[in-house]
Amino acid sequence: MSFPLLTATAALPAVGAIATAAVPAARRTAAKWLALFFSLATLVLAVVVAVRFDPDGDRYQLTESRAWISDFGVRYELGVDGIGVALIALTALLIPFIILAGWHDADPLETKSSRWRPTQGFFALILAVEAMVIISFEATDVFLFYIFFEAMLIPMYFLIGGFGDRAHAGSDEKASAQRSYAAVKFLLYNLVGGLIMLAAVIGLYVVAGNFSLQEIAEARANGSLDMATNTERLLFLGFFFAFAVKAPLWPLHTWLPNAMGEATAPVAVLITAVVDKGGTFAMLRFCLQLFPEASKWATPAILVLALISIIYGALLAVGQRDIKRLVAYASISHFGFIILGIFAMTSQGQSGATLYMVNHGLSTAALMLVAGFLISRRGSRLIADYGGVQKVAPVLAGTFLIGGLATLSLPGLAPFVSEFLVLVGTFARYPAVGIIATFGIVLAALYTLVLYQRTMTGPVKPEVASMPDLKVRELAVVAPLIALLIVLGVYPKPVTELVNPAVKHTMSDVQKKDPKPEVEAAK
Repeated sequence: MSFPLLTATAALPAVGAIATAAVPAARRTAAKWLALFFSLATLVLAVVVAVRFDPDGDRYQLTESRAWISDFGVRYELGVDGIGVALIALTALLIPFIILAGWHDADPLETKSSRWRPTQGFFALILAVEAMVIISFEATDVFLFYIFFEAMLIPMYFLIGGFGDRAHAGSDEKASAQRSYAAVKFLLYNLVGGLIMLAAVIGLYVVAGNFSLQEIAEARANGSLDMATNTERLLFLGFFFAFAVKAPLWPLHTWLPNAMGEATAPVAVLITAVVDKGGTFAMLRFCLQLFPEASKWATPAILVLALISIIYGALLAVGQRDIKRLVAYASISHFGFIILGIFAMTSQGQSGATLYMVNHGLSTAALMLVAGFLISRRGSRLIADYGGVQKVAPVLAGTFLIGGLATLSLPGLAPFVSEFLVLVGTFARYPAVGIIATFGIVLAALYTLVLYQRTMTGPVKPEVASMPDLKVRELAVVAPLIALLIVLGVYPKPVTELVNPAVKHTMSDVQKKDPKPEVEAAK
């Protein structure tokens, strides 16, 4: 039997989580280095997965299949397409930066108890989330996917509620209550979505007789499995609801600003740049592949919801006074673009949506982590508490500006390419929707530039006059992200070549072809 590369890629951070949690309480620094080591080793395996994957080969590669719960047709089945490979690489790339950025985030929680190991727990939980996210990108058994899609909520709950942001103006009791509220809200929203999805998963088994994504999709394609129209639509809605909660899509988005606002900056990046990608990824892998007719039936309504997310998220970002909540509402707007591209049902739109998942992860990580470094220095998340930072910490201000410009999709930075493809793909089939969506770009420029102006320019406020610039560890976090944003903004070909064949398969699943241009190209 060949080496189980996909299993190893998901298992390594899980082993790292256990090893990190087992480090003695007094060896806090050792726990940090151990977690970083396992995250880097996972990145190496993710690179091997990307190298071994052939974009022009079979749809699902590096497959593994073993019996698991035979009585119920559940198998341990793994496989990756180009979209899965890209998101596994994104996850494995960001986790080391998240660990480095959160190097001291659990330190103030230390107590005199020799048995209390908050630092070990913090980094072990991050690695546990990484393991669950990676295997959810690999799973081709629907039930296996569901288990890890939901299980990742548990470590995330503790990361938000137990290791939340301490940059509060109020009392410790008030801060603790806000963190608990955000963590419970996150858990309840996603659990409700998961329970509805569980009913749909069971319904799918009743109809299909197994949980294998590939077998069910092949049966749908060759006509040997014919779902009744109403049944397919109900199953689709059950799956889509859970994915829309995690994405998050308006009006199921309200947990995200609370969760990102109360979490530490690295955990906020983990939420929106890593965990939430599971929702949009699953729309492509499961909704469109298992329920193609229902996906086309629901497209008009989903496009409207995506448009609302784009405009609503951007408008609320403009009016925010809290830096982290501003980034959260900006992410809601960006996820609207991703979902818009998926359901535009064009190859440009879906390629752009997949590229957007990667680029949004990089740009949000860069902006939020620099914002976290800023907040840790001043002890406040409020925009009004800053001013003139660029005069006392120019490197911090410069990296903050590049992260912000990437967020507004400035040409030359990675998100521009993906947003452009989404809009082109949408306009080709739904021109009115594409035109309305462009207003989100204008609003993005407004909230990003206003944020920079109010925090970084103007007179130097006394509270920031002695603010230190970025340190070596912080530069090691931010510099590679900035470099990737520039490289992929100029040369996105490595990612597009990886995902385009998978997008063609998805277009074939829903039996859609790109609209022909109204004007023929000159010969």
